[in-house]
Amino acid sequence: MIMGCRHFVFLGLLFAAILTPLVVAKSCYYCDLTNTPNCIGIPMYCGKEEDCYQGRGVASGISYIINKGCVEATNCGKEQLVDYMGITYNFITYCCSGELCNAGSPGPSHIGLGPNIVVVSMALALLFYWLF
Repeated sequence: MIMGCRHFVFLGLLFAAILTPLVVAKSCYYCDLTNTPNCIGIPMYCGKEEDCYQGRGVASGISYIINKGCVEATNCGKEQLVDYMGITYNFITYCCSGELCNAGSPGPSHIGLGPNIVVVSMALALLFYWLF
């Protein structure tokens, strides 16, 4: 009887850990367009249909520009032309889906899975511990 309750509580916590990110607003870093590589950003909340992103724009013979924030998932990976200080840049948004996942430098190599994978992995490890 006690073992059954233990499993019920564990499964409830597991589902809560998985479903909570789907209900709660996501946090992402925001910083305005800049031509400096140090765009640390400030935390902001995104809408439920938005992902965090890091944007990077390049122009021939000129250093790149970056920014961070929230964007509708349908705009992830799209190229657009952006004017900054009188120069037109080819700008791409690199999206990620974890909490504050847009902390590092923009680019496709930084896109991560976020902390949710850690929570699920820990929950599965506990499940196997209790079952076996």
